[in-house]
Amino acid sequence: MKKQGIFNDFHPGEEIDLDFCTIPKWVSCSLYSYRKGDVIARQEDLCKGLYILYKGSVVAEMISESGRVIRIEEIGAIKPLAPAFIFAGENRFPVDVTALAECEIIFIEKNELLKLFREESKALEKYLRYNSDMTRFLSEKLLMLSVKTIRGKLAHYIIGLFNELQRKSPGKAVVTMDKSQTELAKYFGVSRPSLAREMAEMEKDRIIVFHRREVRVISLSKLKEACG
Repeated sequence: MKKQGIFNDFHPGEEIDLDFCTIPKWVSCSLYSYRKGDVIARQEDLCKGLYILYKGSVVAEMISESGRVIRIEEIGAIKPLAPAFIFAGENRFPVDVTALAECEIIFIEKNELLKLFREESKALEKYLRYNSDMTRFLSEKLLMLSVKTIRGKLAHYIIGLFNELQRKSPGKAVVTMDKSQTELAKYFGVSRPSLAREMAEMEKDRIIVFHRREVRVISLSKLKEACG
């Protein structure tokens, strides 16, 4: 369902927490509503402007040539959807985007977005920075997909969290996973029982210790070796 010019508790001109986007009153935008399970965009659909997930959550999945479904990420509001592809030569969605709950999407056409960037240089600067950060995320995701073993995937994931922890709190050895075991299994593309078995094996090998979402790194050297 589409609403034009009616935004419930969203008012054009207010700043939304996107790290790069403020929508002034003069920018024309639309609001779309979706139910749980609705497909918001299909892989290879044209990306005609900026889609902002204003409420709800979605899942981004990619279909491989063999027909395998690869879960890229779950996205919660407030975030843009495929912002790096708006100005691409092939400006098409790289993934299927499906609503995990009731969602609202703010849509700004490409020409309106260009007007915004011409008037607000800071918005353009933050937009470019956000897309650069997303490129890093996708690089890490591709690395994760290239790792064949569950132990290797888990090691890469934990090392990423550990390195981030060291930047913020040097010396600490306990990281907090941002995903549940079920979510992590989906992220790795493996079954939950298989992941649980590998976690138990890594504890047995005195590499890491799990307590719910907390992970204590016992041997960083062994964890790095597990990356392959």
